[in-house]
Amino acid sequence: MTIKQIKDKLKSKEYDFLRTDKNLGDNIIILTLGGSHAYGMDKEGSDLDVRGIALNSKSDILLGTDFEQVVNTDTDTTVYSFNKMIQLLTSNNPNTIEQLGCLPEHYLHLSDIGRELLDNRKMFLSKVCIHTFGGYSSSQLRRMENKAARLVGQAENEAYILRSINNAQYEFKNRYYPYNESDLKLYIDKAVQEGYDSEIFMDVNLKHYPLRDWAGMWNEMKSIVSSYSKFGKRNEKAVAHDKLGKHMAHLIRLYMMCIDILEKEEIITYRSDEHDLLMSIRNGEYLDKNRQPISEFYDLLNEYEKRFEYAKENTSLPDKPNYKKINEFKMYVNERIVKGDI
Repeated sequence: MTIKQIKDKLKSKEYDFLRTDKNLGDNIIILTLGGSHAYGMDKEGSDLDVRGIALNSKSDILLGTDFEQVVNTDTDTTVYSFNKMIQLLTSNNPNTIEQLGCLPEHYLHLSDIGRELLDNRKMFLSKVCIHTFGGYSSSQLRRMENKAARLVGQAENEAYILRSINNAQYEFKNRYYPYNESDLKLYIDKAVQEGYDSEIFMDVNLKHYPLRDWAGMWNEMKSIVSSYSKFGKRNEKAVAHDKLGKHMAHLIRLYMMCIDILEKEEIITYRSDEHDLLMSIRNGEYLDKNRQPISEFYDLLNEYEKRFEYAKENTSLPDKPNYKKINEFKMYVNERIVKGDI
């Protein structure tokens, strides 16, 4: 679908809510592409996702209310309020910060205030992205491995579970009280549970360890194990439609975006340089005949993980976003709304 076709589609009746919703209409400052079209990973039949930002009204600002977002599920459209978006951008939320790095032609509507926001996007960038993108990457990896595990036997499935837990453990050191690797060891051995060939065992040697931190880690590990025991309709549909390659491609893309932010201090949503690689992953070229990720994919993933680690340790980004500049910009915009200037 060309940009002209997309713009024409937005003029159709099904998108009338963009013009008639009380929170949208002239309040919209940015309207852009989301999902596969935004990343340059779309193919024939890809859904059209539209994302945007709309200014809060004078009454919202003065009364302290906020519509937060308008979601139209029929058209896969989400438009965030300006105040909500500032909050999400400040937290380096991957799903929203990508709106600030789209191709110029992908901005289907861009007001003067929208342009000012794009021009000031670097004020949001900080080392916070290490944790937000890292968390999203871990989640994407877990989804990918969860779906792949549906196609294998019990012993291999157990290995997937252990790998997911080990990936989650990598983030534990950023959120929980530190411990030595030897204090919490997970491994696979011959099963004692009936009906299993092998299962995960654990050796724990924690002393004087905060109970709440242990409860947090335990709950995360328990959640991962539980997720593999459930095969909901959404997962079943994903496997049936060969969406595993899509999850694999988006996992690599997340690393690419975060590395750019850390190394170049730039938000690059459309991955033109890596288009062929990402599409080959999405199209299943890194899956074997049983639709399992091949070793080359994990080699590639390992390479990007190493690049991410290096970028994380050597970035010149500040620890925190530029709160002063962000707050000044937010006040500047909202003050103009109250005064009736915009």
